Amino acid sequence: MVDAAPASPSPAQVARQMWTLFEPVHIVTYFSPEARAAFEAAGLRGFWRGYFAGRAAPLGPAEAAPVTGAFFSFAAPMVTRALPAVWQLAAPAQALTARTAGAVAALRRLAPQAWPPEPAPAHAAPAQAAPAPASTAPASTAGTGTTGTGTTGTGTTGAGPGQAGTAHARTAASQTPEPGTAQAGTAHGGTAQAVAEQAVAEAAGLLAAATDGLDCAGRVLAAANAALPPADDPFARLWQAATLLREHRGDGHTAALVAAGLDGCEALALRAGLDLSRELLQPIRGWTDAEWDQAVRRLGRRGWLDPAGQATPAGQAAYQAVEDATDLAAARPWQLLGPARTQRLARLLYPLATASAAGLPFPNPVGLPAPVPG
Repeated sequence: MVDAAPASPSPAQVARQMWTLFEPVHIVTYFSPEARAAFEAAGLRGFWRGYFAGRAAPLGPAEAAPVTGAFFSFAAPMVTRALPAVWQLAAPAQALTARTAGAVAALRRLAPQAWPPEPAPAHAAPAQAAPAPASTAPASTAGTGTTGTGTTGTGTTGAGPGQAGTAHARTAASQTPEPGTAQAGTAHGGTAQAVAEQAVAEAAGLLAAATDGLDCAGRVLAAANAALPPADDPFARLWQAATLLREHRGDGHTAALVAAGLDGCEALALRAGLDLSRELLQPIRGWTDAEWDQAVRRLGRRGWLDPAGQATPAGQAAYQAVEDATDLAAARPWQLLGPARTQRLARLLYPLATASAAGLPFPNPVGLPAPVPG
């Protein structure tokens, strides 16, 4: 008897897998030290000033009310404390520059960790550096591409993107195998950096293709990010596309929650009844004890939470219905990209997503699971 071929994943399943891969790339803008330093350099001291200014900046100098609606799960007083006051500290254009600078600096640090060099075999002879041609640049510009964080979060030393430092490194970069394979890294640090940059450039191109012409109707945050000018730097282009996809999915998730008859606090209380804690969710979204307890009682009257605040079978089913609707609403980018290119992108993103997720708290308030390999 011939075994049946495995069924292809559904569009919703593909969308959920890809979320676990692009969300960690996006989220460095909130959790990486480079991002925090870039926001502080722009005058946005404190986590929440950077968060609200950076995330809301594509909307322009917005007041608190539309941002509260778009962000959905934040209590209105928490948003009001930040907006519109943050625009007196940094205009939206400055916040956009800072968020990109911090994210790019973080991804440049993480990329070589995603594709580390392979250790040289014990029997191998030490690698010999190729002789430098007569026209080689001065030694001070021929480093191996290490990166640092300056006042803007994007300072670099040595060879930057598209600049291998020596003829030997440029040749090695042109001969590197597929990123993510065991043969992709070598004992030569410059080659590992080149492999990482090659992978980032290809992933950025595929992510941009997934967002090209993406319908953002009814998706305010996605539409605002889609209207931003495209970046030239591949790391910035990668992060920008991941951010657009993240907000596209988030807007769809908000629509699913609204369709389920949930408000912001109720959505959090239901999630706390499943796998995340009230202690994690309530304070970082600004809800008072009274507001939270009222939300729990409303969900109890619907039969979704029991008296202890745990999700009932009906509540679990309601939560799963929201997640299914979210995944389905997020499927279009991958249908546009097509199965082959989506699978290729998943393989490219997985190492960087894993390196990015290593700096995240688990469990986290986003509810993000570990990256799912392609």
